[in-house]
Amino acid sequence: MDAHIVEALPQPGGIIRSERRDGYLLEFGPQSFSATPAVLRLCGELQIESQLIQAPPHAPRFVLTGGQLRAAPLSPPAFLASSLFSAKTKLSVLRDVLGHSVPPQNDESVAAFILRKFSPELLEKLVGPFVSGIFAGDPERLSVRSAFPQLYEAEKSAGSVIRGLLGDGKPKEGRRERTTLRTFPDGNQTLVDTLATEIGSGLHCKTTSGSIRAVAGSANAAAFEVTIRANGQDVILTTDRLIVATPTQQAAQLLRDVNPQFELVLKKFEYAPVAVVSTGYARAAVRHSLDGFGFLVARSSGLCVLGTVWNSSLFPGRAPDGQVLLTSFVGGATNPQASSLSTEELVRTVHQELAPLLGISQQPSFSSALIYEQAIPQFNMGHAEKVRLLLELQSNHPNLWLTGNYLRGPSLGACIEQALTIAQQAGKK
Repeated sequence: MDAHIVEALPQPGGIIRSERRDGYLLEFGPQSFSATPAVLRLCGELQIESQLIQAPPHAPRFVLTGGQLRAAPLSPPAFLASSLFSAKTKLSVLRDVLGHSVPPQNDESVAAFILRKFSPELLEKLVGPFVSGIFAGDPERLSVRSAFPQLYEAEKSAGSVIRGLLGDGKPKEGRRERTTLRTFPDGNQTLVDTLATEIGSGLHCKTTSGSIRAVAGSANAAAFEVTIRANGQDVILTTDRLIVATPTQQAAQLLRDVNPQFELVLKKFEYAPVAVVSTGYARAAVRHSLDGFGFLVARSSGLCVLGTVWNSSLFPGRAPDGQVLLTSFVGGATNPQASSLSTEELVRTVHQELAPLLGISQQPSFSSALIYEQAIPQFNMGHAEKVRLLLELQSNHPNLWLTGNYLRGPSLGACIEQALTIAQQAGKK
């Protein structure tokens, strides 16, 4: 297909951006990605699958609770053996395995779901921190059906979350392999750069899209005129098929002339602001072993940091010899005011919070901070209804598709799967 991509930034890929600075390899968006079947297939088609490097599959993840970093139990045996949880919480899990429950008809928040099925302790020490790590969200507002549909479906199908996730004890055709975290030696941007090479001259970076309007097309379907501004000049691109892959606020402005209803629906979607703060330290100045993936923070800890990834422990080449690289995330739905801090204040705050936890005795030898006002879409209560309205509206406009991390999930794998589905649909027209 003769495809053109209009990108506002100087480089393609949105927030998927890798950059080397002073010997450090920084990731300004996702730090790595899960090796889902769709991701591996795409890498195979691009002939870069052999370049993939894998994080240690058994690297522990930690949770900061009660002022201490504790290993998060990520399997049933580890959970039952862990001293992180009381006997009451462990009994609530066993009660779910042996019992039977029915999810409520109305939408339910993640917090309400965990409190109904398990315990406040599980919400505070494990679920809440992981919600912050995935969505930078508020478990009291996030919808379990939209944010974690597998949990809702597990209870709905088996009457038990645990039994449902394990397949209710029924044999399955083939075992689903556990996905591992991957990236490339030069960072996640390798995937974007390879895709950009395939597009060639069809990629238009550092452009602004002033307007989109529908015009008469063929087969009773509209075509579209996209007015873009590049190099100080207006250019009109006419296309039979249009895919809008911007965040919702930008999509609302672009599609207002196609149908004003798009603006009304798209502006209802919510995002959480997040700052990505990278700090480098001399290895000798960090007392902690940094043996693991990193840590997430329980809300009761009162920190600005939502979690920290120990990049140099996961992949080679992330820091110069004798140095370590840590990437922390600040803000989120429960602390949106953090996005108003200056980059200097963000670095200072992160260092002050990391130093006592990891035994850091010196100031960072390297630092970087980047703020995203619209970082992660929030799959809050009522999200499914917003998506339904949007897709219903889209169906009234043949040859027009919307895609983005606000529809199926914020992970790179989910975005790729959705993009491939839409590409197939567009290719059939």
